[in-house]
Amino acid sequence: MYRLRRARADDLPNITDIYNQAILAGGQTATTEPVDEQERAKWLARHDSRYPVFVLETGAEVIGWLSFSPHRPGRSALRFTAEISYYLHQHWQGRGVGNHLIREALAVGRDLGFKTLFAILLDVNRPSVRLLEKHGFTRWGHLPRIAQLDGRECGQYYYGRRIKD
Repeated sequence: MYRLRRARADDLPNITDIYNQAILAGGQTATTEPVDEQERAKWLARHDSRYPVFVLETGAEVIGWLSFSPHRPGRSALRFTAEISYYLHQHWQGRGVGNHLIREALAVGRDLGFKTLFAILLDVNRPSVRLLEKHGFTRWGHLPRIAQLDGRECGQYYYGRRIKD
């Protein structure tokens, strides 16, 4: 069984490891160099009760994480919109766990009072495209050829979904 809970400082080694797996795999994030726990600690500190970070556990093992971030911070007209980011440990990818994480994102997003969620992803990340589309997200935009990954150009997609009226 899976359990989603708020991330704590002692989750930083797992959060960092999972993010670095995505960086090293390529095509999953626009970050190109591994990050350290100190950098991730600063990132975690920027999140609060309105825009939290969660970890997904099975037993005592952290197998993924989910974060909510503001869209255009400081612009109050956008306060009911959040960007979601989600990452799974490489051993848990392709096993249906992403479906659970996105369902949690939708439920938590509603609980937090958001009306709209969106994700920004590289256009080469086909598994994430399929995952979002499966859960009712639609492509709202494409920024072509804006990222350089290992000598190749790729773009970014914006996928969004209205979750509450």
